[in-house]
Amino acid sequence: MLYEACNVVFSDLKALPTFRQIQWLKNLLGTFEAIDFGIDEFGSGRSPSSSPRSGKGLVSGQGISQITYIHVHECDHFSIGVFCFPAGATLPLHDHPGMTVFTKLLYGSVYVKSYDWIKVETSSSFRTFGLAGKVFDGVISSPCETRVLFPRSGGNIHSFTAVTPCAILDVLTPPYSDDHGRPSTYFFDFPIPSLPAGYAVLEERDMPEDLFVAGAPYLGPPIQACDDRC
Repeated sequence: MLYEACNVVFSDLKALPTFRQIQWLKNLLGTFEAIDFGIDEFGSGRSPSSSPRSGKGLVSGQGISQITYIHVHECDHFSIGVFCFPAGATLPLHDHPGMTVFTKLLYGSVYVKSYDWIKVETSSSFRTFGLAGKVFDGVISSPCETRVLFPRSGGNIHSFTAVTPCAILDVLTPPYSDDHGRPSTYFFDFPIPSLPAGYAVLEERDMPEDLFVAGAPYLGPPIQACDDRC
């Protein structure tokens, strides 16, 4: 269902989704649970007896020991995936250049800090830096609304720190692509005491050496992709 919805909303790369389409997709994401993506948040690795997947193996949410990404689908138009976190794990401050992001906390609690650019520049070493304003700084707990991040608003630059074991569903449009100028860039943030609270200088950094994202298989319902689109 999610794949088909994304295929409809994001099928035209030359046209931005309308507000109505964004709201419709946002509401749809709000209906999904971890088990819909083959994840058992309670850790047994098996579905509850009431689930149609009962008896089939699942990814154990409580058994995750490092940040783990479950790749669901990716094409030129969009990508779908789930990040699973053990308690205490951090995905550092990073951006989504030119992308719209739908992010839904499936279970657990996570500390989120997010910024939008106010003024961005590039140094002589081709590293990005600039002034940013804080959009959100706090803990989000499930159940909660789906958050939508736009290319220039909504907190496009953000970090996650898991307060408890948690999982985050991400839909990106268009997806990351080095070839198309959409790499993932990491940042340091430096608050500015002379300005009102919430302003910071962001400075591009190398990908943290201690950041490792493992992969896990997608064990949800199979996706029948349309060859001529996605």
